[in-house]
Amino acid sequence: MSPEYHLLFFEYGLVSFESFLWVVFFMAIFAVWLSPGGLAWARARAKAPKSIAGPPGYPLIGSLTVFVGSTPHRVLAKLATAFRAVPLMAFSVGLTRFVISSEPETAKEILSSPAFADRPVKESAYELLFHRAMGFAPYGDYWRNLRRISATHLFSPRRIAGIESFRREVGLKMVEQVKSLMAGNGEVKVKKVLHFASLNNVMMSVFGKRYDFGESEGLLLEELVSEGYELLGIFNWSDHFPLLGWLDLQGVRKRCRSLVSKVNVFVEKIIQEHRLKRTAGVSDDHKICVGDFVDVLLDLEKEAKLNDSDMIAVLWVCFIFSHAS
Repeated sequence: MSPEYHLLFFEYGLVSFESFLWVVFFMAIFAVWLSPGGLAWARARAKAPKSIAGPPGYPLIGSLTVFVGSTPHRVLAKLATAFRAVPLMAFSVGLTRFVISSEPETAKEILSSPAFADRPVKESAYELLFHRAMGFAPYGDYWRNLRRISATHLFSPRRIAGIESFRREVGLKMVEQVKSLMAGNGEVKVKKVLHFASLNNVMMSVFGKRYDFGESEGLLLEELVSEGYELLGIFNWSDHFPLLGWLDLQGVRKRCRSLVSKVNVFVEKIIQEHRLKRTAGVSDDHKICVGDFVDVLLDLEKEAKLNDSDMIAVLWVCFIFSHAS
């Protein structure tokens, strides 16, 4: 057999072996992509070998198309029925794992079980909640301590009873606004009236202040809150595709940091006002609210070793989540 023949045979065999490896590689990739729940769940299969039914999704993007339309909840409900996964369905978006239940009893278990307490921290939540991400904090001592403070000092029966007269005042003002708008325009944007009433109610509970939302300071607060809700709810590609994180294609990180700087100034001003009032004596607002949440944090300042940055974070988180609820 000539040397040329051996060389040709070697080259032919090498090419075939490479082709075989590529075939195996692509078969393995597609097997992962086609696994129940998609790519992200396949990556976690070693830790949780028990499979949850769900759509495999498309390569790399997973079930991203579910969130393209205006009614993703209906699309997910149809998928759960199609895959016989109504109690619990798994799916992926990029490298993020999701579970969803279309059954009330299972949903109730998810909401009350500490096993589902931990969840991925959205970039917007991490930035807007001052790198503390309290609404997304892992289940543990930190989360329980925050819950205890909120339950004891913000949502307690004494606190709610303390601002009863203010809530009554807000309700009467709403009625007056509706009458005025009907007389002047013949129509009322009820959502807007309810929104401002709710905002003022939470403002009194958390910050101990009331606002006329037709004036500059009230308009600024409304702008901050609206921007915060929008950023927390936006679908951010960086949350699910880490390689895109540094690009900030949607400008979410830039907008969050701009908003945080404004919130810092706004809330810091309220904290300083409370310090001055505590030095001078009890104000009218304190008589109404029987000590708001800012006062509570100032009382706990030394005991809990809270600095101004900690208080700003806690106050903003309590305010934005209380109002959202």
